[in-house]
Amino acid sequence: MQFLDIHTHQEGEQPGVRSILSLSLTGGQAIALPENQDFSVGLHPWFSTLQYLDRDFFRLTEIARSPHVKLIGECGLDRLKGESMENQRLILKKQLRLAAEINKPVILHCVKCFDELMAVKKEMNLDIPYILHGFNKHEKLGRQLLNKGFFLSFGKAILNADSGAAAILKDVDIFFLETDDADCNIAEIYEAAANLKNCTVNELKALIFANWKKIMLI
Repeated sequence: MQFLDIHTHQEGEQPGVRSILSLSLTGGQAIALPENQDFSVGLHPWFSTLQYLDRDFFRLTEIARSPHVKLIGECGLDRLKGESMENQRLILKKQLRLAAEINKPVILHCVKCFDELMAVKKEMNLDIPYILHGFNKHEKLGRQLLNKGFFLSFGKAILNADSGAAAILKDVDIFFLETDDADCNIAEIYEAAANLKNCTVNELKALIFANWKKIMLI
């Protein structure tokens, strides 16, 4: 059975890995879409602007319905980089509405805006899976997000067995694993996760794909 890497910026297929390549459709430049790889598309909060929102969102709606597009995003909120919080919320909400319209999950980026992100989810009240990628914060926040209906995806943070991400992973059943832009491979992350879950890597692979099937059918 393959590894599933739900969020990566590493282009090209790797043997034994089903990876979902993350692409941001901002900047007005032509992007070569992968021909034989699943991918996600969104307007990343670092780069999306209100000035060019109509142009970028039009491109997003054109591509988003492709069967190779498995997720909308990454999109989200970032207090340290990007447009004003008001503008970021507006841009995020448009993408959430699109995801609901075409019935696809969203993969979310969030930096120091978790209260705002939870508020947007509550306000929008959309019946779509929200996956927070690269969770690396403390255990209390992780549990709060889970209680609010978010799914978590874990990356290199779990290589530190004492991290909040590792503590959450031990107890959660529906979750995902990713490489993002880390300088490690997905096999290392699965090995760390299997140790934390006290299971084999093959058992973990089966669980992750079962989780993937669940959210795709929500």
